[in-house]
Amino acid sequence: MKKVDCIIVGQGIAGTMLSWFLLQEGFSVLVIDDGKKNSASRVAAGIINPVSGRRFEPAWMYDEIYPFAKTTYAELSALLKVNILTERNLWTVFPSEQLRDAFNAKAGKGSNEKYTTIPQTLQYGEYLKQPLGAAIIKGGTVNLKEFLPAYRQFLENKEALLPVHFELDALEIISHDEVRYGEYSAKRIIFCDGAAGATNPYFQAIKFLPNKGEVLMIRIPGLETSDIIKKSITLVPQSEGVFWAGASFAWNYPDELPTPEQRAHLEEKIEQLLLVPYEVTDHLAAVRPSGDDRRPIVGFHPEYPALGVFNGLGTKGCSLAPLMAAHFAKVIGNKEDLMAEIAVNRYFNRPRR
Repeated sequence: MKKVDCIIVGQGIAGTMLSWFLLQEGFSVLVIDDGKKNSASRVAAGIINPVSGRRFEPAWMYDEIYPFAKTTYAELSALLKVNILTERNLWTVFPSEQLRDAFNAKAGKGSNEKYTTIPQTLQYGEYLKQPLGAAIIKGGTVNLKEFLPAYRQFLENKEALLPVHFELDALEIISHDEVRYGEYSAKRIIFCDGAAGATNPYFQAIKFLPNKGEVLMIRIPGLETSDIIKKSITLVPQSEGVFWAGASFAWNYPDELPTPEQRAHLEEKIEQLLLVPYEVTDHLAAVRPSGDDRRPIVGFHPEYPALGVFNGLGTKGCSLAPLMAAHFAKVIGNKEDLMAEIAVNRYFNRPRR
């Protein structure tokens, strides 16, 4: 029997960050991940956006979360020899007068001062339909396409990766501080498996809201920019002149495959933004995890304390994951108390209806 301190299920942004910070705290880990190509983290554009919603309010804890994420990604970039974080402007085209007025009322003021500005001149006039103008939000992207495979290789080199599909039926709960999976024994197993968490019978109390997103990869001849362009669709520059264009939301879906209906919906949004022709080079889909209160879901099962969860990071995953993972690793090491706002017990303690 091979022994480790923690088994981690999933190597998206959540499992990657948690395994990293557990290693920094001196724990041994085994990450189980089959490298599913259409996992949410592998399809996502890795956008970091400092504001939330249609009211342009600062994202939860952003003043603490982003500096920590920036430092973490710089350290991992040096280790893995991959450029992980790129700071970018979000060129935000107003789709309505209401949103324009809401932005203008808050731009450059109070807590938004560091993150939002009103541009002096309108850019991209040759390429974009922007009759109501645009705004600048200071954000960034995490290069998940290179970061996750590079970190996977790092785990392989440490013999800390089991590249198989996790089978819950093979999990044995031996005691409050031991689980077994195949030839491995661990003190804890922590589920960082995204949308799969919604079907985990041990965590049925969690109100997961999995939804399917679809994106297009498009080429726009002549448009060269490092900015993210956002209206009712978001364009994120990739390599070789290609843009990630997405994403759609679907709450009811028969499978995880791309659909002609959502492609048509995405193309309609693209055409509402672009003045120029474009070419679709790929069409991708994935199912995202999120909680019903838009907060991370972190902690251990109240009845089976060897079972943990680190999930529900949602669309803010690339900014949230480093600080939340570092905090959870310190909780596991008995150095910090778990933040009440993210504790999984908020679901188990709810009154039954």
